[in-house]
Amino acid sequence: MPSISYKGRAMPQSPIRKLVPYAEDAKKQGVKVIHLNIGQPDIKTPQVALDAVKNNTLDVIAYSRTEGSEEYREKLTKYYAKNEIHVNAQDIIVTTGGSEALSFVMGTIADTDNEIIIPEPFYANYNGFATASGVKVVPVISDIDTNFALPPIEEFEKLISEKTKAILICNPGNPTGYLYSKEEIQKLASIVKKHNLFLIADEVYREFTYDGREHYSILQEVGIEEYAIIVDSVSKRYSMCGARIGCLVSKNKEVIATAMKFAQARLSPPTYAQIASEAALETPQSYFDDVKEEYVERRNILIEELEKIEGVKVAKPQGAFYCIAELPITDADKFAQWLLENFRINNETVMVAPAGGFYATEGLGKNQIRIAYVLDKESLKRAVNILKNALKSYKN
Repeated sequence: MPSISYKGRAMPQSPIRKLVPYAEDAKKQGVKVIHLNIGQPDIKTPQVALDAVKNNTLDVIAYSRTEGSEEYREKLTKYYAKNEIHVNAQDIIVTTGGSEALSFVMGTIADTDNEIIIPEPFYANYNGFATASGVKVVPVISDIDTNFALPPIEEFEKLISEKTKAILICNPGNPTGYLYSKEEIQKLASIVKKHNLFLIADEVYREFTYDGREHYSILQEVGIEEYAIIVDSVSKRYSMCGARIGCLVSKNKEVIATAMKFAQARLSPPTYAQIASEAALETPQSYFDDVKEEYVERRNILIEELEKIEGVKVAKPQGAFYCIAELPITDADKFAQWLLENFRINNETVMVAPAGGFYATEGLGKNQIRIAYVLDKESLKRAVNILKNALKSYKN
C-alpha cells in the first residue's frame, strides 16, 4: 500500500476538536454537552455585516483581487489608525482567516528546518502550521504561577541559533488570556533587532482587554517596522468565525511581495465574506463596550467558581476569552474523555480542551485544561458545578 508522508504523520491532532466523536456520541444519547472547549462566541454578529450580505446586488460571484479588495483594505487602514497602527493598503494582504495568514507568514520567512520561538502554552494550530511548512517550533516556557507572563528575555537568548527566524506571540493570548504589556513588547523588539529576527504577533483578540489595560501592538513600536508582521482576523472581533477572513500586515515590502506569491497560488479570498467584513468595520464602539462588559462578567464568574474547587489552580485572563486551569488529576485527556463518556448531572456534562496540545514541550500541561468562556453566565455556573462534582467522582 502507498505510504503517507512523514509530514502527514507528524501533523498534530487538534486538542480542541479531537474529542468531538465522544461529544457527538453523548448527544446521540440525549445528553446535553456544555461546550467549554472551543472559542466560538455566542455573541451576535453585528447586524450591519449580516445585512450587507443579504442586501448585496451581485450578479456574478467573481474572483476578488488576490490581496483583497482595495475598498476593504483602505477601510482596514482607517480601523488600524484608530488603534494607533499606521499602515497603508499596500501593507495588507487579505487572507482566508487568520490561519491562512499564519501559513503565508511561515512560508514567507522560513525554510525547512528553520526555527520559530514561541512562548508556550500557545495556540495549538501553530504546531500544525509549522509542521506543514517544515518549520520547527522551539518553545520557551511561561508558567501558570506568573499568570503566563513573558518569560525572561535571557530564556529567549538561550534558544536563538543560526536556524532561528522569528519569535511568535499571541497578544492577548490563546489559550492563556495573557496580555503582553508595552514593556514586554519593547523587550521583544530589542531582541529581534539584536539578532535580526522577525517578530510575528497574532493580534486577533485586540479588542478584548480587561481591567483598564490597553493593547499595545508590535506595529506601534517605533524602529521595528522591517521586523514586524501582524496576523489578524474578523473571527472573534465581530463574532464572524465562519466568514474566514483575516489579514497579514507588515511594512516590510519584501515580506508582502513574497506573501503575495503564496496568495496568488490560492487565487483570492472569498467575495461574500469580504463584503460582510467590510461592512463590519462600521460596527459602533458601543458594540465592543457591551461585549467587553459581558466577557468581564463571565470571566469573573468563571474564575471565582473555579477557585472554590479544592486543588484547582487558575490563571486570571487579562484579555481574549480563555483561561488555563490546572486540575488535581494526572491526565487531562483521559479526564476530558471520561467526562463525555461517563459523567452526567441532570443529564448534562461538559466538554473541555486538554491543555497538553497547547504545549510543544513533552509532558507539560498534562494536568491542565483550557476553558473558553464564550457561554452565558448561567451555563458557565452549571458547567463549573459539573466540573467540581466530576473531579470528586473521578478521584474516587
